[in-house]
Amino acid sequence: MTTLSSSIPRPTEAELELLRVLWEKEPATVREICDELNRERAFGYTTVLKLLQIMHTKGLVLREESGRAHLYRSAISQDAMQSRFLRDLSVRLFSGSAAQLAIHALAMEPASPAELDEIRALLEKRSSSPSGGEASLTPSIRPSRNREEQP
Repeated sequence: MTTLSSSIPRPTEAELELLRVLWEKEPATVREICDELNRERAFGYTTVLKLLQIMHTKGLVLREESGRAHLYRSAISQDAMQSRFLRDLSVRLFSGSAAQLAIHALAMEPASPAELDEIRALLEKRSSSPSGGEASLTPSIRPSRNREEQP
């Protein structure tokens, strides 16, 4: 998996849905991706196939042959994609201030105790670094599924 470069286009909402499946279940066939997507809403097999072909052309997914089927993998890590979107959001709406973005996000949605612990640990790591150096996110920092399901 490669990191996101500026030459790779921003995925559409439908492409992001396919990438989310691949980040969880890669490698996957068109049928496996389609079955997973259909848990949330109806996606036709040919629609998923066409989207994957477009995404392959754009460089968003990698494709390998496995017998008669193709196996697909994301070409971009979830962390790299999230970083790209957050950087863009920070620049466009918060004048480049990551702090303002974080403050606004926390003010909008309450964080779980586990998420708050991880945020504190990240802040501690950042503040204890001599230069306030870059701290990477841990894979366990994930939005709560319960919040996504709330109206």
